[in-house]
Amino acid sequence: MYPNMKNLEKNIWSTLEQVKDPEIPAISVVDLGMITKVDIDGSKNVKVTMTPTFAACPAIEVLQQSIKKQIQDNIQKLGVNSVTVDVTYDTQWDSNRITPKGKQILKKFGLAPPPIHHGDIDSEILQNVPCPYCDSTNTVMKSTFGSTLCRSIHYCNSCNQGFEQFKPVA
Repeated sequence: MYPNMKNLEKNIWSTLEQVKDPEIPAISVVDLGMITKVDIDGSKNVKVTMTPTFAACPAIEVLQQSIKKQIQDNIQKLGVNSVTVDVTYDTQWDSNRITPKGKQILKKFGLAPPPIHHGDIDSEILQNVPCPYCDSTNTVMKSTFGSTLCRSIHYCNSCNQGFEQFKPVA
């Protein structure tokens, strides 16, 4: 079906963009930077390697099943024989892996996206987070603990909105 493996790999990546994060259903696992590798052998067996956003992420098994199901549901269209999904911590996830498109999706979802960092996350980077509703930086962090481990709670003094930020992770 595919003249070369590059086209097949490209189509696998496009298929993976349809797999949404169960905690933030607006964003894909690709835009979150969770997919670290797609391998296809000569028999068109696909191995997807992912790294979770947090080691203790409660959605790891759900994500694995969703990735496998999405590819299996498209297996004839893609022309693959089988799919496996491996979780690895060899490539540690950090919030810089979120794509620019992913950051826009987070903002549209009502979550302040994490800023780019250079490995050091201090209190300065956690304060005055731009509000996803009005873009003001006249904000204050109310709690480092949000509805999930990857979020913190903030308040905007300009538009009087509470909001969560997807925490920067190094």
